[in-house]
Amino acid sequence: MRKLLLMMALSAGLAGVAFSNPALAGDPAHGEELYNSRCIACHSPDANRVGPMHRGVVGRVSGTVPDFAYSKAIKHAQVTWDEQSLNRWLTNPQAFIPGQRMNFRVNDPTDRADLIAYLKTLK
Repeated sequence: MRKLLLMMALSAGLAGVAFSNPALAGDPAHGEELYNSRCIACHSPDANRVGPMHRGVVGRVSGTVPDFAYSKAIKHAQVTWDEQSLNRWLTNPQAFIPGQRMNFRVNDPTDRADLIAYLKTLK
């Protein structure tokens, strides 16, 4: 058990290092390409679709976009979307917020960093 807790703490710390290091911060141009090929079917920067709009997502509290019908899990999660929470979300949404409705994962850490870098430009 102690080894498991140590491994989890180390993994969480390394995830934070990846986003705090500017060299690993992600490429927003590639993130936009990924967004337009993978995310656009359900999301838009400026309109609610199957998923909520993404403009202003970084810094926003989960479940707070007006006129979007969120799951109870997202409404009650009270997650502030930042680099770390978005990374956890894109890695495995169901594990991060059980009961939510998004079933899409981004397995590649570089792709996640690039998508997050792009989302940060949507102010």
